[in-house]
Amino acid sequence: MYKDSIAFPNLHILLPHVGKQFAIGNFTIAFYGCVIALGMVIAFAFIMKEAKRLGYKQEDYSDIFLWGLLFGVVGARLYYVAFSWDIYKDDLLSILNLRGGGLAIYGGIIAGAITVFVACRIKKMKFLQVADVVIFGVLIGQIFGRWGNFFNREVFGGYTNNILAMRLPIDSIRTQDDVTAQMLEHLKVIDGVKCIQVHPTFLYESLWNLGVFLFLLWFRKKHKHFEGEIFALYLGLYGVGRYWIEGIRTDQLKIPGTVIPVSQLLAACLFVGSVTWLWWGNYRRMLKKKYPDGRP
Repeated sequence: MYKDSIAFPNLHILLPHVGKQFAIGNFTIAFYGCVIALGMVIAFAFIMKEAKRLGYKQEDYSDIFLWGLLFGVVGARLYYVAFSWDIYKDDLLSILNLRGGGLAIYGGIIAGAITVFVACRIKKMKFLQVADVVIFGVLIGQIFGRWGNFFNREVFGGYTNNILAMRLPIDSIRTQDDVTAQMLEHLKVIDGVKCIQVHPTFLYESLWNLGVFLFLLWFRKKHKHFEGEIFALYLGLYGVGRYWIEGIRTDQLKIPGTVIPVSQLLAACLFVGSVTWLWWGNYRRMLKKKYPDGRP
């Protein structure tokens, strides 16, 4: 067992050397950033293709994507910093260091949605129509972005011995604050290297998001009935997955002064809001179908 290895023992998979970064000359590049950048490029390509398929102006969607991406990253960082203030309060410049991780997707979604809404008002476009397209880009970014957590050895859950259990050298993880007493109880020493075994929650969420993406891809062509329906489905389906995954993570961001994980609470609220939105949208659609002249 090497100090930079990652293993999935119950799948009999050993990745002997998984680096966190690589160098080009004197410049060091983090794999975390590379994976996120790859997701952004693929997300942009998909949104452009989808806009063209629907007959929308690609230039408008290109502008909206770039602005949404910029402020989405800012929002994701500020959200993380706000609920992890003890890490940054004595070194404010470290807030600008994104290479080591520290982005919260819900902060990105909130800031990105506000940015897209404002951009749609400026361009005189329908926000919900745009949201139904760009949300696919968000999902693609999430699918790829979670693998940045894999390289950083972060965003994992408590001890497990299930089929997908992941084994990490304890000295390789991003922060020792994520190590629990239960992990230490099951600590193993392999070839002189101390290792913990955990839930690979980054993998759970990446696979969940892939499933949501494929479902929405199918739904958008066959069953979409009103503008905003895809966006609402995303909020609800992602919320379901995030709620249970957040419950087993050891790096939860808590509401200050409580033991309540803020992302778990937000996921639950968005699920309820999504169900209400979908019910109302379909109810209005049925009324219009039953009373086409608008009079009951």
